[in-house]
Amino acid sequence: MQSLSVETTKPLSEAEEMIRTQLSAVGFGILSEIDLGATLTAKLNKSVGNMKILGACNPQFAYEALSTDRSVALLLPCNVVLDETDTGTRISIPSPEVLMPGRPDITEPVTDLLMTALGALGDVIIG
Repeated sequence: MQSLSVETTKPLSEAEEMIRTQLSAVGFGILSEIDLGATLTAKLNKSVGNMKILGACNPQFAYEALSTDRSVALLLPCNVVLDETDTGTRISIPSPEVLMPGRPDITEPVTDLLMTALGALGDVIIG
């Protein structure tokens, strides 16, 4: 899946604190948090490493999208994946343009906000 990503040398806990701050600065709140690594270890006794999924939402854009297409709720909140690597943490967010094709009125400004948040942590990778 096409995503917006950034890699940082920070461990997951520090990267999480940084991305929460940056998302908040551009109008996103965190609605949910899943510690995927701990959950899979507890349920299956199998490890995927240190990985978290934050559910982020910008209320204004969520409202605008839902006002025209209620099925957008299937895509909310926006997943922000933090995946600890050997060299730090990779933070990835699905590309809004891929999730909502044909809605540049919403996807372009949301992409700009997400790029700003990610860009504060390093060079953004689109791919």
